[in-house]
Amino acid sequence: MKAIVDCNSFYCSCERLFRPELEGKPVIVLSNNDGCIISRSDEAKKLGVEMAGPYFKAKPIIEKHNVTTFSSNYNLYGDLSWRVMETLRMMFGKENVEVYSVDEAFVNLDFIPKEKINEVAFKIREIVEMWTGIKVSVGVAPTKVLAKAANRLAKKNKEATQCVLVLDTKKKIEKALEKTKVDDVWGIGYQYAEKLNHFGITNALQLSMKTPEFAKKHLGGIVGLRLLRELQGYVSIQMDDELINKKMIMTTRMFGEPVNDFKSIREAVATYTSRAAEKLRRQSGAAKHIGVFIVAKEENHNVSYKRGATISSYTTLPMATSLTQELIKPAVAIAERLYEKGRSYKKAGVMLSHIVPDTSVQGNLFMSDNKNRSKLLMDMIDNINFSQRDDILKFASSGLERNWKMQQNFRSPKYTSRWEELCKVG
Repeated sequence: MKAIVDCNSFYCSCERLFRPELEGKPVIVLSNNDGCIISRSDEAKKLGVEMAGPYFKAKPIIEKHNVTTFSSNYNLYGDLSWRVMETLRMMFGKENVEVYSVDEAFVNLDFIPKEKINEVAFKIREIVEMWTGIKVSVGVAPTKVLAKAANRLAKKNKEATQCVLVLDTKKKIEKALEKTKVDDVWGIGYQYAEKLNHFGITNALQLSMKTPEFAKKHLGGIVGLRLLRELQGYVSIQMDDELINKKMIMTTRMFGEPVNDFKSIREAVATYTSRAAEKLRRQSGAAKHIGVFIVAKEENHNVSYKRGATISSYTTLPMATSLTQELIKPAVAIAERLYEKGRSYKKAGVMLSHIVPDTSVQGNLFMSDNKNRSKLLMDMIDNINFSQRDDILKFASSGLERNWKMQQNFRSPKYTSRWEELCKVG
């Protein structure tokens, strides 16, 4: 049996953990730059606040019903996510836990006796909440796809299920699949759902009765076949080890307000490159390719707010590197080529790819001692920044004032990761 543990309205739950007076009251969390709504409590959902909707459109409802609003606080969410996942690892062993996202993890329960599964599922919910303060829903079934369906129904009917649903019989599985719309099946996107609806397939049970030939032809070949087998109760999607070393590293942010001068673009790109280089060194990697993109502000106000021209380019470095100064220079050069005077821009980003272990990068006997010691300098800067926080050491090209930084007008304190922002108990 496989379980998926999913944190309920995770970002809102993290905020409520340190503001218990908000329990039972409507809460929302906004995306970068306070643009869109990315997390809603159940109370906010009932008021009609739309997920992924722009904040300014929901503002009348928010103000009318006194909905508490928070800016994204990823330091807090990341730390509490680690605590939830570490709790699961302590319960079942690292080898039986697959972190799927910041608020979800699969747990292998094959070694648990069948008659104990239901008890274990409730124990997961109780212990995670007791140890971390974060409420979770647990779905258990023979396969990952069925577990996701069980979890969705558990969250949808919290009072009836107590946030736990175990599909351990054929009858329970069929009943759950019948209640699951085909577009709610894990792995079925909008286009596939539309396609299946044309064939008269509207729920997961109908899809599970199709033939392997149908799945291969209409659901993307072998991927569709695996999904079908999972719906039928056959394990086809295995538990994966946690991805520690990334094959690609990207850092991107919205600007606090549109910018039209190259100085701001240059500072932003240099800052994002520095952050990406830190992540790269953290996994002891070196990058051969660096790409930069900037997103123009849409001038036509009648066009959807989501749109905007993205301009990008990349370059291949002479040698794979993780040194910030060696990455900033080509990144800024790319940004200068992309920048068009007179246009306004709302976002920029940097991407490092073709990553190799830094131990595979050959040294240069003809390089000066100072340059050969650059790696030690980077380690020193990383250690100081990690201990002191807020980029206390940075390259001058990153700027000092950073007026382009994204807005976080409603950010809560970083309760668990900053001494000066620790929660005070009176």
